[in-house]
Amino acid sequence: METAKPNRARFHGRIDGATRECAHPGCREAGEFRAPGYRAPGFDGPGTYRFLCLDHVREFNTRYNFFDGMSRDEIEDAQTPFGGWATETRAFGDADRPPKWSDFHDPLDAISARFKAKMPKPRADGKQLSGEDRRALGILRLETDADRKALRSRYTELVRKFHPDHNGGDRAHEKALQAVIAAYNHLRGSPAFS
Repeated sequence: METAKPNRARFHGRIDGATRECAHPGCREAGEFRAPGYRAPGFDGPGTYRFLCLDHVREFNTRYNFFDGMSRDEIEDAQTPFGGWATETRAFGDADRPPKWSDFHDPLDAISARFKAKMPKPRADGKQLSGEDRRALGILRLETDADRKALRSRYTELVRKFHPDHNGGDRAHEKALQAVIAAYNHLRGSPAFS
């Protein structure tokens, strides 16, 4: 007969297999729950964590006050629907290094900013490019801001380069020619090039 498995998801945030002791002084229970620890002034990172047992993490949560140490005006600013939006954002376009944690109010913004450099460049005319449009532009070796004239010119150039009639009957570039034709036909019908 099979025994029922204990419900491990009963307490949200429990770290299974925790081998640490509770960080509360004098407590010998297992520290299965993570709670924010001390963050030194000027520290650039998400902060440290301490691990507490269930009773002490409950006690920590009941005493936790997000607004602790804030003035009345700072509390009111944080509670407005636009809290945090008024601050000027830092431009990361010319930076080679990732942003520091201290540049953000929300750590999730710090994570997403690391990927902004990898985001595809938008077109100057504001027309949207799909992923397939971008792949086709890559096959034709065109920039994202290419217009219909540049598209036609590059297509003509590549067809001449890869076509067997221009290569003494050599069919070695036939696959590349088919990719160029398919990319051109796709982009010709794309809304970005209409």
